[in-house]
Amino acid sequence: MKFQPTASHFIDGAYVEDTAGTPIDVIYPATGEVIARLHSATPQIIEQALTSAKRAQKAWAAMTGTERGRVLRRAADIMRERNRELSILETHDTGKPLQETLVADATSGADALEYFGGLAGSLTGEHIPLGGGDFVYTIREALGVCVGIGAWNYPTQIACWKGAPALACGNAMVFKPSETTPLSALKVAEILIEAGAPKGIYNVVQGYGDVGAALVTDPRVAKVSLTGSVPTGRKVYAAAAEGMKHVTMELGGKSPLIVFDDADIENAVSGAILGNFYSSGQVCSNGTRVFVQKGIKEAFLTRLTERLAKVKIGDPMDEAVNFGPMVSEAQMNIVLGYIEKGKAEGARLVHGGARLDREGFYLEPTVFADVTDDMTIAREEIFGPVMSVLDFETEDEVMARANATEFGLAAGVFTNDLTRAHRVVAGFEAGTCYINTYNLAPVEAPFGGSKMSGVGRENSKLAINHFSEMKTVYVSMNDVEAPY
Repeated sequence: MKFQPTASHFIDGAYVEDTAGTPIDVIYPATGEVIARLHSATPQIIEQALTSAKRAQKAWAAMTGTERGRVLRRAADIMRERNRELSILETHDTGKPLQETLVADATSGADALEYFGGLAGSLTGEHIPLGGGDFVYTIREALGVCVGIGAWNYPTQIACWKGAPALACGNAMVFKPSETTPLSALKVAEILIEAGAPKGIYNVVQGYGDVGAALVTDPRVAKVSLTGSVPTGRKVYAAAAEGMKHVTMELGGKSPLIVFDDADIENAVSGAILGNFYSSGQVCSNGTRVFVQKGIKEAFLTRLTERLAKVKIGDPMDEAVNFGPMVSEAQMNIVLGYIEKGKAEGARLVHGGARLDREGFYLEPTVFADVTDDMTIAREEIFGPVMSVLDFETEDEVMARANATEFGLAAGVFTNDLTRAHRVVAGFEAGTCYINTYNLAPVEAPFGGSKMSGVGRENSKLAINHFSEMKTVYVSMNDVEAPY
């Protein structure tokens, strides 16, 4: 068990263990073997984490933004120096190929720490002059203790996407990773302490849903930020509302990717591959409903299947491999169930569709054509390497169909008609849209969804508003008038 951490939790600047908690086996998806065993947080561990965060937060908030930013920027530098080590850990946590984790995970986390570290010193209020010499000034204040709840697809990135803006604003964070991928966030906490963060400012506790529920409902918690599924989001949002807590919900999707006749087919196929098969399809913003205009449908499918024939599936630690296993046996079986539904409901299987005959949780990249809007695979989020290709004839028709979903996380369009491209994205009911590319998420840009896909935004300057609030101070320079 070379990936066994020092202890399950990281609280008040140190590793902490309580073996009374329910065991959590960490399984390497490429082989199915147990590579570490952790324990879910007991009530005592949760109490310790929240007490530590509450105690440390005020002093952290009292530091200047520049001082806080310096810590975050140092942490970013350390993450980049250790990128390979962190990427190897992420690959064992998630099963994602090392080729991918080396460029998309710890690097993205470091970007967030650097970006919000740079913003921290600029977080000021404003002066508002009024008539007669009176004025108002505003003070941007931290919320207090924030809870982050992570998903299993990007454990290092999510730990930083939530932690960096929270810490930049002067909050403390208690972060609960997914029980499926518990290892990476511990390293983020370690690195922050090494970079000079005060003890207790960023704590990591492991656990199942009951631990998340205990954190979300605790009266000391001012804010909850969740990345997860819509059903989980509903529960967490409702629990947070009970205590009038601030929330950010980054949930799932069934995002449309529209390819018009005039699109560059090679680029459109690349976008569809990135939007369906990167991370073995386990990305919330994936464009899993690929609407292809009838004039190029067969050409698109032909080129897609030619390129999928070149996919290299294998050991994720081999840097030549570009397609890895599903994160868990349970997730693999969920996806296999959707593939069977696709076949049963009459979709045409163009590529893949089977589990690979090897150890680990490997599925072939799978493409269905002739998919109709009412099929299960076109309506429900699959969260695996399954692409649904649907035909369309006109722009008006495809826009109505693209928006006919409860979800609204992402959407994309491939076309060489610039006017149409902007008209289409203006018409999308989605929070994150793409023109002639797909699934890029730089930290400088807001990321998040509309409708059932969530509330609030991660990254960019907007995230600052979700981790702070404004205090208004009215200053009178005049006598006070009263009616009696």
